[in-house]
Amino acid sequence: MKKILVTGANGQLGSEIKVLAGNYPDFDFIFTDIADFPLDKTEEIIANFKLVQPDIVINCAAYTAVDKAEQDQVTADAINHLAIGTLADLCHQSGAKLVHVSTDYVFDGTSPIAYKEEDKPNPKSVYGVTKLAGEIACSKNCPESIIIRTAWVYSEFGNNFVKTMLRLMTERDSLGVVNDQIGSPTYAADLAQVILTILDSGKWEPGIYHYSNEGEISWFDFAMDIKEIAQKSCEVKGIPASSYPTPAERPAFSLLDKSKIKAVYGIEPVDYKISLKTMMAKLGE
Repeated sequence: MKKILVTGANGQLGSEIKVLAGNYPDFDFIFTDIADFPLDKTEEIIANFKLVQPDIVINCAAYTAVDKAEQDQVTADAINHLAIGTLADLCHQSGAKLVHVSTDYVFDGTSPIAYKEEDKPNPKSVYGVTKLAGEIACSKNCPESIIIRTAWVYSEFGNNFVKTMLRLMTERDSLGVVNDQIGSPTYAADLAQVILTILDSGKWEPGIYHYSNEGEISWFDFAMDIKEIAQKSCEVKGIPASSYPTPAERPAFSLLDKSKIKAVYGIEPVDYKISLKTMMAKLGE
């Protein structure tokens, strides 16, 4: 039985892996979060890793407060970069496999077409810079690792755009949503399934992969879909990102090309709207 250490297990992705874990009786999952596996403390990472002695690590943990990271650079770097280097080194030394989750924020958003894995990163935020540094440390310290970049993650667990929109549409008569940032949402349950499918396949092809649901939309489009499915009466207006300034710069275009993960692992991403309906049904919407 393979022992799988999951970090960040109380976050959106980690929680979805918990839901699916029972479908994989050949895997022994050890779910940890910041309380028992803090990634900002190197000594504890090392001690906990040696205690668990995993065969596989799925790193779902990250400092994801994008705007807060602009002022809290030390903590963001410790969790998104330095900790990943330590984990990767431990995996390499012990022979454990490592799946590390990264982000579309490593790109600057200026591409006219969907980003491929080999496209040059150029992050514009502290969050993006630290996540890219984590990717580099992961690849350097554990060349046999798999890195999956994803984008616009949402789930019935935790805080995310879908749940925020549902709340605001209930509280307000109207709201503005950015209509000039383009990408594709990712239902965390789908990403969790992709990761477990890779691990269960017995096929291990190291490198960077892109994964999201299918579709090319703006945040405004996403909000309108949420409104339609939930049958809310709130008026939703499209606004430019310049009308909603944030401390951290977001990529204006962060669509990810998923050709590689389709070709290597036979993954067929679900259309974003199908997954959105699935998730909202679980919320009772």
